[in-house]
Amino acid sequence: MSAPLPTPPLLIEEQDDRVLLRLNRPEVRNAIDQSTVDALHEACALLEREPRVTLIIGSGGTFAAGADIAQLRERRLTDALAGINSGIFARIHRLPMPVIALLDGYALGGGAELAYACDFRIGTASVKIGNPEPGLGILAAAGGAWRLRELVGEPLAKEILLAGRVLSGREARDAHLLNELVEPEELEAAGHRLADRIAAQAPLAVRLTKSAFHAPREAHPLIDNVAQAVLFETQEKQDRMTAFLERRKEKR
Repeated sequence: MSAPLPTPPLLIEEQDDRVLLRLNRPEVRNAIDQSTVDALHEACALLEREPRVTLIIGSGGTFAAGADIAQLRERRLTDALAGINSGIFARIHRLPMPVIALLDGYALGGGAELAYACDFRIGTASVKIGNPEPGLGILAAAGGAWRLRELVGEPLAKEILLAGRVLSGREARDAHLLNELVEPEELEAAGHRLADRIAAQAPLAVRLTKSAFHAPREAHPLIDNVAQAVLFETQEKQDRMTAFLERRKEKR
């Protein structure tokens, strides 16, 4: 009798204009282990080949309670320098199309850093977001130590990173870390509503806008002008502007 197949750490649900990635280790509150990192790299390869809006959600009422502590305890200098988690979160941040994190329950440590790497975050009132790494003798080295300051400002970021403050969903929304606060049963639907709004835009315009947004300051305005030059030559620009002018003419 053959052994049962192992449960995949990440479930991928594809649609024409979006992909939903579901963290799938509910028995350990979706702790991010090496198998999860490997699966996320595979998902990123798919999304780099076929750019689509991406939603990331946890299973079992939790986003991700952090990195897998049992594995983390065994990591040494060479593991840290390899950037196991920072590498995958940076790759998610660089995906061509926007990424939406859907947060419920715990989003701590590596789970919080995964959320910080996304373009949007929607959460519930029960979510707990923070970086308790110094309490474990390490630091938030997968983006938290610098991305969080960009998102919420230095004073609050230092309180979270240095003093162990954990934000509730309402506190995260008030700090603009969450774009929207919804009921748990509405979380996935809220993510799809935002994905609908993004998908209604011209896909290439969204991709180039995201690239320009994250470009170094010194790259502007050159990158904006080059991106606009590309878009000016697309048929979609012609079609969308023609449709806009025709609708305006009809309203007169």
